[in-house]
Amino acid sequence: MLRYYTKVCNFYYGSHSRDLVNKKKAYPLHQIKEISFDQIEIISRKSKKKISINQIKYLSKPLKKKINFDLKKIRSKKKNFSNLNFKKLPNILGVLNLTPDSFSDGGRFNTKKKGIKQAIHLLNYGANLIDVGGESTRPGSKTIKESLEWSRINKVLKFLIKKKIPISLDTRKSNIMEKGIDLGVRLINDVSGLDFDINTINVLKRYRVPFVIQHTQGIPETMQKKPSYKNELLDIYDFFEKKIGLIRSKGINHNNIILDPGIGFGKNLKHNMNLIRNISIFHSLGFPILVGNSRKRFIKDLSKNNDSKSRIGGTLASSIYLMMQGVQILRIHDVNEIMQGLNVFKKILKN
Repeated sequence: MLRYYTKVCNFYYGSHSRDLVNKKKAYPLHQIKEISFDQIEIISRKSKKKISINQIKYLSKPLKKKINFDLKKIRSKKKNFSNLNFKKLPNILGVLNLTPDSFSDGGRFNTKKKGIKQAIHLLNYGANLIDVGGESTRPGSKTIKESLEWSRINKVLKFLIKKKIPISLDTRKSNIMEKGIDLGVRLINDVSGLDFDINTINVLKRYRVPFVIQHTQGIPETMQKKPSYKNELLDIYDFFEKKIGLIRSKGINHNNIILDPGIGFGKNLKHNMNLIRNISIFHSLGFPILVGNSRKRFIKDLSKNNDSKSRIGGTLASSIYLMMQGVQILRIHDVNEIMQGLNVFKKILKN
């Protein structure tokens, strides 16, 4: 039987969106009147078809049932967790790499003093959470020992959590997760999609901590060597569905879960662009969406700018687009500049 996917599209933002929702001409995304849509795209692995929300009633009974089931999840209100506020978009996950070799800022903040200072800056500039990492997972990077990863982050974690700064922990290792959770980490961000460490799901179940499921094809050391998909958009959608089914079968029943399609993790430029352009398909899975677009290689490839430290313009452009597609969380290095751009854009749209 042919499988269909529901992608919401033709979004409106700001006061115009609110007016359309009040006049019942558009549906609010997750009950937020400031962002709404009036079309859907019905996608299969063989076809695509756009229709207005008013045309859904004319679909065949089985297809209409499927679309309305997806729309219920798309329109449902999201509950806040981990210092994330889903009544306003987007939330910002500020990046703090305590590593010597991360792709764009390796070595800039890998001392206790510099790391703490940067975390406070990111929070003051508007980040909801600070995403602390002690192991680089850039393309070509190799796995480091658990003891080295923990030595890079533990003093900064302890200080920041003591100061009640909300922390997300970027790690693939279950023992690091457990140590961080014991200190008071609010969110676990595992770039491996919970696959790197066989004990990860057990730790997440035991502590009931919120977490990110990220899609990655392969491992960082080799993931950019000719990545391929049958259909990257639908393959990654199916990956999320299967992973959610797996964690449910393991006894994780809470909904404090975030989905990240993993821009740049086992994807080429074509894959990344297709994911970003069609990011709103993931709303029908019913969980908040996180995108790590900041300073990524696609910006260099599209703009022909070779300096990874000068990709703020591309990060801002893609951040505005993602916000307009209803993405709830952006993982950002340059929080001050991106927040400034997003706030100005919102004010321009506001009457």
